Amino acid sequence: MSRRGRAAVLLAVLTLLWVPGCARSVDPIQRLGRKAAERVRSHGPTPRQPYRRWGLTAPPAPPPQPAARRPAPAAGPGLPPVVRHVPTRDKVVFLTYDDGAERDTRFVGMVRELRLPVAVFLTDSVVGPGYGYFAGLRAVGAGIQNHTLDHSALRGLPYAAQRAEICGQQDKLRARFGLRPRLFRPPYGTYDTTTLRAAADCGISAVVLWRAALEGDGELSWADGPHRLEPGDVVAVDPDRATGLTLQERTARLLREIQARGLTVGRLEDYL
Repeated sequence: MSRRGRAAVLLAVLTLLWVPGCARSVDPIQRLGRKAAERVRSHGPTPRQPYRRWGLTAPPAPPPQPAARRPAPAAGPGLPPVVRHVPTRDKVVFLTYDDGAERDTRFVGMVRELRLPVAVFLTDSVVGPGYGYFAGLRAVGAGIQNHTLDHSALRGLPYAAQRAEICGQQDKLRARFGLRPRLFRPPYGTYDTTTLRAAADCGISAVVLWRAALEGDGELSWADGPHRLEPGDVVAVDPDRATGLTLQERTARLLREIQARGLTVGRLEDYL
């Protein structure tokens, strides 16, 4: 047999041996993928279902595109509105968190995984050196708003003192985040006309109180008598206590109530 003939026979034999082997082989990457999938199934929910990690049976619905704003009435000529409930027909409520004492990275993970557009009202003396945490929280979707420099009860204070508390925190937040918030919550929810005038002079477009407060035990209390969550309600989530549910546990319980009412979480800044 010629050299060319022997080469052809050898090639044919190798082809016969290779094709069946190829048909039976499994790509190493495919094997690794199958093992990874088995590990995920054996250890609970997949990364595509992070809501189960927080005790939810479904992810929070994405908020709708806000309809045309229906501005809340001003508290007086040249004064910002005072808002407990946003006038909207959208099926949204608004989750707000005060002070800035809690700095648990698990809450950042919750906001990121569930895409919660929460609003955080910060007090400089409470946050202290923790502004980096809130930069991370802002990076995953939280809005940063004003809650004064020192958490002083403002009602009854002279104009200069109230302006210093509000404008001073505006300056701090601009230095930290490059923004001057439009929303302000007075400590303890107390204010007077001087508060509103100082807030307006500091660039505040709305003073935000709350219609419902989420207590440390995970129950809602109401500012205007007991009722159920309704579209447009502003909810203030109390800071963590030494006892009771954690911030994540209370937020998850509230989210279940929101879903049961056919609502979702909206971005407060989009409505005020």
